[in-house]
Parts: sequence; C-alpha cells; structure tokens
Amino acid sequence: MTPVDIAVIVVSWNTRVLTEQAVRSLKDDLASTSLASRIIVVDNASSDGSGPALKAAFPEFDVIMSDENLGFVRANNLALRNLGFDQSGVDPASLPRAVYLLNPDTITLQGATEMLFRALFADSDVGLTGAALVYGDDSFQHSAFAFPGLRQLWSEFFFVPARWREGWFNGRYSRQSYASSKPFDVDFVLGATMMLRREAILDTGVLDERFFMYCEEIDWAWRLHRAGWRVQCVPAAHVVHLAGQATGQIRAESVRRLWRSRLLLVEKYYPGWKRLAARWIIRTGMQRLARRARRIPDASPELAAAYREVAEWA
Repeated sequence: MTPVDIAVIVVSWNTRVLTEQAVRSLKDDLASTSLASRIIVVDNASSDGSGPALKAAFPEFDVIMSDENLGFVRANNLALRNLGFDQSGVDPASLPRAVYLLNPDTITLQGATEMLFRALFADSDVGLTGAALVYGDDSFQHSAFAFPGLRQLWSEFFFVPARWREGWFNGRYSRQSYASSKPFDVDFVLGATMMLRREAILDTGVLDERFFMYCEEIDWAWRLHRAGWRVQCVPAAHVVHLAGQATGQIRAESVRRLWRSRLLLVEKYYPGWKRLAARWIIRTGMQRLARRARRIPDASPELAAAYREVAEWA
C-alpha cells in the first residue's frame, strides 16, 4: 500500500460540536491540496454522544471509540500505533510521511495544512512544525515558546513588568517573528497544532505516557532537539485556537494535571540545583494562590484544595 502524505489525529473528549467543526474545516482545507491524507479521530469515552455522532458525520474517516478517558497522550499514541508507529517489524516506508496532531478546539484556515507540510520538508533537519494561532475573536495568540526555565516559573506566580511577560523573560518570541512570512526556529510549538516528520517520530519515539495531558509537546520537542531535529513555527499557516474548551470543564483537576506534568518536566530535564529552585518557586507560588483563594468569597474550595496539593507535591 502506498503510504499517505499526511495522517491527521484529532482527540476528542466531550467536545462533539467543536470536534465536528475542527474536522470539517480540516477536511475543507485538505480538499484544496494534492496531499494524500488519512484522518483519525479518537473519542475518549465522551458522555455527549461524540463517538457515534462523529462516525455518522464522517463515515470516510477512522473514528476510534475508547471505552475510557485515555487522556491526550495515550489517545494520540493509540492512533500512532494504529498507523504503525512504535510497532516492531514495520517497514518505515509504509508509514505516513508526516503525522499531524490537531486539537479539537481548532478551525483550520485555508492553506494552513499544506503550508505546515511544505515547511516540514523544506529542510532535511526540520522535524516538527506548528501553525500561527489566533483566538476565536481573531486576537493574537502566542504559538511557540522557549523551553520553560526558572524565569517562566517565576512569572507564573510573582510580579514582573507586563512587557517582560510578553517577551524573552517569559519565553515568548517577538510578534515581529510572527509578522514575517518565513518559518522561524523555536524551542517548542503549542500542542494545538504539531506536524511531525515520519523520521523524527521513529528517531524519538511516540509521546511519553507519563504525561496524561499538558507539557507533552514540550517533552517531545525537547527530545527532538536533543536528537538533532529543528522545530519551527510557520506564521503563514493560520489556525484559530478556541483554547481550553475541554479542560475548562474540570478546572481543579486540570490544575492538578498541569502541575503534575510541569513537575515531571522539572525532574526529567533540570539539573539538581535547578530542580530545587523550581520546586521552591512552585511550592511558594501555590501556597500564595491557596491563601488568596480562601479570601475570595466565590472561589472554588476544590480549586484551593488543588493548589494546596500541588504545593505539597513540590
């Protein structure tokens, strides 16, 4: 069988309407290209009827219905293994040339998918590309970042000037970079749009399943860089990112999952002295957030409890 140019994976959890919108916009965009494609939707045991509805709406695509919420990482890996990645004895030439991980809370604008694909194969050492994102009101959204360090952690919890939050101190690339039509090298791109070259996946392996969700894109990009691959943001590829539509349903649990992943990154990539400093910043910052939440009359007790738990983990 001739391998497809691009396999797209969309993971859904209780986002039926959004996922349908995301897949339709992607389908329309792919129809304007000559790319041979395959689309896989993984439904994470949604309770809103997503699985059957998506099967009915898109009979030509693969819809995998999990009987449990696998999380973002395991669900994507399920689809990657379905494609043949991470399987022994598979001929690499039979795999898709590129795999595109796309969030269900996105709207693909015309030409974005092909621009990401062309940028991915423009240079032999580019392993991952990501789109330039905007919010639903068309306002600017940072789409790529420097790897998180102590400065970024400090900015999460303590005062820094506003201009620092938007700049290098907080790991942001300048808006001038996005204004250019040329792809630019970054540490990592936001996980809403990640297109990876087949060889880069084979070189680094699939997503690390210790991450349920959050920070998995940082971890994969870190592994790619260490293996000698470049990561690029492609400002000419435009995708609307409606941001947090699934995770906003469970805010306190999302805090726990985010910081469990952030702490895993700290343990995995920071040297000893930096781990100690990072844990102090997180512990102190979370204790402050917990105290502040107790003073706000309408604050969620569950959210305050989540802050306290993260402080204890740190």
